[in-house]
Amino acid sequence: MRFLGTSCYALFLALLLLIGQSSPSAAQNAPEKAALCASCHGRDGIPLDPTIPVIWGQNEGYLYIQLRDFARGARKNDQMAAVVQQLSKEEMQALAAYFSKQPWPTLSQKAPPPEIVKKAEAVANSAQCPQCHLGGYLGAGVQPRLAGQSQAYLRKTMLDFRSGARANNDWMTALLKSYSDADIAALAAYLAGF
Repeated sequence: MRFLGTSCYALFLALLLLIGQSSPSAAQNAPEKAALCASCHGRDGIPLDPTIPVIWGQNEGYLYIQLRDFARGARKNDQMAAVVQQLSKEEMQALAAYFSKQPWPTLSQKAPPPEIVKKAEAVANSAQCPQCHLGGYLGAGVQPRLAGQSQAYLRKTMLDFRSGARANNDWMTALLKSYSDADIAALAAYLAGF
């Protein structure tokens, strides 16, 4: 298991203990449980490691499905699997609702140069990415917001889909198998720069 350091590890263990406790209401407990998520996802919504996704302001349906997929093992991550195994469906829904209501943080990533934008737009349009992720790549419902997400996370996620390491969306895996490293790098830079 890879952790970001002693403090992240300690907070991670505290999260596991807190999640295991029963609560009167999942919605009432969501802010307290969500505060512990900051050990990796950041106290201000900016993750400590750029390969960890921004979850503040992400779409509620998407967040819930990812938590569910971690719990079922359809999406693999040792830290997240340990956390979600302790969550009820209601707690997952409450956390998804809580994080979806937080403001999307500004990561201050630079827009890529025009030639990268042109390449990324050609790739995205040929695959009809805006059909699912919508205009401005803000997503909706169960489709994730990609605009302004960390470039490192976007690149890693696309590579994981392409290799099959992330296997909770067969359609994305099939699509990304046709993308080159240059296509993925251009798309990651383009989407991060929104």
